[in-house]
This record gives sequence, structure tokens and C-alpha cells, in this order.
Amino acid sequence: MFDIGFWELLVIGVMALVILGPERLPGALRSTMKVVRSVKQTATGFKSEVEEQLRIHELHENLKKAENQGLTGLNPELQKSVDELKAAAASVQQPYKKDN
Repeated sequence: MFDIGFWELLVIGVMALVILGPERLPGALRSTMKVVRSVKQTATGFKSEVEEQLRIHELHENLKKAENQGLTGLNPELQKSVDELKAAAASVQQPYKKDN
């Protein structure tokens, strides 16, 4: 990712030890790791949200193609998308059904 080698990490570690001192270095490392962890979590969340939006967009495009073909004689990819959308619609409507 950043292409940092062993010697660069060693120089950064020595500089941090000299600048911060041995008393404050562990606390600085912990806070740095918290920040890095939160940035990674945010990036992962953003990536998954973008992937989900792209998947939804692809499903909508496939549904439009299927509607243009009259929902008959679809290729397997389009049929899978239509079936997935039908299942999603059925699961959304399920909680609202009333028992007789």
C-alpha cells in the first residue's frame, strides 16, 4: 500500500523514540493504532456500500432489459436477477401480511 520497507520503519521508530521519549511512545502508538483502525473500518464500510449500490444498479438494469423482452425467454443472468428481485419483493411484503 505505502511500500515502506524495514529500514524506513526503523528510522521512523527511532525518530519517534527520540521525539516522544520512552514514557509517551506507548500511548502514542495506541492512539495511532486506534486512528488507523477507525480509518480502515470507515474505508471498509464505504467500499461495501459502494459495492451494494453497484449491485442494486446492475439489478435495475437487468430488470429493465427483462421488461423490454417481456419477461419471457430471458437469458440465465437476467432470469436470475428477476428471480432475486421477486424474492426481495416477497420478503419485504411478508411482514405486512395479516393473519386470517
